[in-house]
Amino acid sequence: MARYEAKTVPTDADVDAFLESVEHPVRRRDGHTLRELFERVTGQPAVLWGPSIVGFGFHHYEYDSGHSGDVGAIGFSPRKTSTTVYLMDGPAAYAEELERLGPHTASKACLYLKDLSKVDLDVLAEIVRRSFTKHHQPGAAS
Repeated sequence: MARYEAKTVPTDADVDAFLESVEHPVRRRDGHTLRELFERVTGQPAVLWGPSIVGFGFHHYEYDSGHSGDVGAIGFSPRKTSTTVYLMDGPAAYAEELERLGPHTASKACLYLKDLSKVDLDVLAEIVRRSFTKHHQPGAAS
């Protein structure tokens, strides 16, 4: 069986250049705001994972099948319709905080924010801090 190669891996790409290339002005502004917030909260530098995910720290995973790899412990991506925040433990783990966050939608693993000026950034920082602390594994990257 062929070895699986992850497509979303850390790159040396310039995170600022990526954020400046975001077409939607609100997503571009929010991307810069999130980078500052995530770096402050995690103490980790922003790294571009693949072409469009800004990640912080590392999380190592291994499935029962033996497939394993590293991903950012937490991250975000400015997408066309909203900014996606990736939470390893999913938004459901933060139900109480989400009640105070402001306008958002969620899926199993992601939090979607259309405009950071309408959410409570202190609450978002609390979510980021808790998720990162729970999932960051220093030295996990290969």
